[in-house]
Amino acid sequence: MEQPAEVMHPAGSDRPEKEEVQVGFIPLTDCASVVMAAVLGFDRKYGIRIVPRREASWAAIRDKLAGGELDAAHALYGLVYGVQMGIGGPQCDMNVLMTLNQNGQAITLSSRLAADGATDGERLARKARAAPRTLTFAQTFPTGTHAMWLYYWLAAHGIDPLRDVNTIVVPPPQMVAHMRVGNMDGFCAGEPWHQRAIAERAGFTAATSQAIWPGHPEKVLGTTAAFARRHPNTARALVMALLDASRWIDAQANRRRVAETLADRAYVNCAVDSIEQRLAGRYDDGLGRSWQDPDYMKFFDDGRVNYPYLSDGMWFLTQHRRWGLLKTDPDYLAVARAVNRIDLYAEAAQALGIALPAEPMRSGTLFDGSVWDGSDPAGYAARFAIRA
Repeated sequence: MEQPAEVMHPAGSDRPEKEEVQVGFIPLTDCASVVMAAVLGFDRKYGIRIVPRREASWAAIRDKLAGGELDAAHALYGLVYGVQMGIGGPQCDMNVLMTLNQNGQAITLSSRLAADGATDGERLARKARAAPRTLTFAQTFPTGTHAMWLYYWLAAHGIDPLRDVNTIVVPPPQMVAHMRVGNMDGFCAGEPWHQRAIAERAGFTAATSQAIWPGHPEKVLGTTAAFARRHPNTARALVMALLDASRWIDAQANRRRVAETLADRAYVNCAVDSIEQRLAGRYDDGLGRSWQDPDYMKFFDDGRVNYPYLSDGMWFLTQHRRWGLLKTDPDYLAVARAVNRIDLYAEAAQALGIALPAEPMRSGTLFDGSVWDGSDPAGYAARFAIRA
C-alpha cells in the first residue's frame, strides 16, 4: 500500500468527528473510488479510515444507511432520492455528498433474443408485440438508475415497461446466472456484469447507458442527512479522500491496477479482463462490433464528474413521477437543494483546488432528442407519450 501523506484537516483544527467510516458498496466496477481510497491510503491523508463494506443488494445498502450500520455508501442516485421521498422504502432524510462516476452501465439482451433477430430496440419492440409470452427484464432497484435507464430505453422504442413486459429486481452479481438459465430476456445493471454476460455467451449489449445519455450521472456518495449534520468534518474528509481516489483512477495508466484490485474476492470477485476492458473504454457488443468509447466510465474528468448538480437529482425525480412512483409533482428544486450537499462538496473541492461550475444546473441531450436542463421539471415529466 502506498504510504499516506501527512494528515491534512480541511478546516484547520476541525478534526473528523468520526475517524473510522463504514462505507457500503455493491460489487460493481464503479465502486472503485471507495475501494481505491482505502487501499491506497487516500483516507489517512484526511484523518479518517474508510472500511469498505461489501453488501449483497441495494436494499441492504438502503436499510443499513437508514439504520446507521453504514455511515455512507456507493449508492444509486435514484435510491437516495427514492428514500428521501418515501417511495424506495421507509422515508429517511438523505444527502448526496458527491457524484462518484458518469457513464458505464448498459442494457444486455439474451442470446436467445439475438438468435431470433431482436438485436436492437426496434426489432425488440416487434418481438415483444409478437411473442407468445411476455418478455421479462431485470433491473436492480425500483427507484434506481438502472430501472430508469431500462424504462427510458424501452419506452423510447415504443415498449411500455409497466404494461408490455414484466420487470423484476435482481442484485447485479446475479444477473448473468439468471439470464443463462432463461429467467429473463434482458437486464440493466452496472459493469462488469454486461462484459461477463458476453464472455459467458449469455447475452449481448444492446445499448450502453452513455448512448442513452452521454455524460449521465450514475452512482453517488450517499448518506443520511443526520450523519452529515452530526459529522460534517468526517463527511468533508470522506469527499476529499474520494476526490483524490477519483483523480487517480481517471488516469488510464492506473486502470489496470484498479481492475486487478477490484477483481479480488473482497470486492467485485470477477476476472480482471472482464473488469478492465470496459473500464478502459474498450467495448465489444458480443455481436461482432468493437469500438473505443469516448464516453466510457469516468470518475473525475478535472472534477466535472463529481459536482452534485441539482439538475441531476431532479432528473430522477421526473422519472419517478413519469412512472407513477410519485403520485404528484414535488417541489423538484427544493428537494434537490435539501438532498445534494453542494456546500460540503464545495468546501472539499476548494481545499483541493478543484474548480466548481458556475451554476448548480447543467443540460444534456438524451438519445431520443429530449433536452434536460432542469428548467421545467413538471413539464418534462409529463411530456412523454409513454408514462404511468
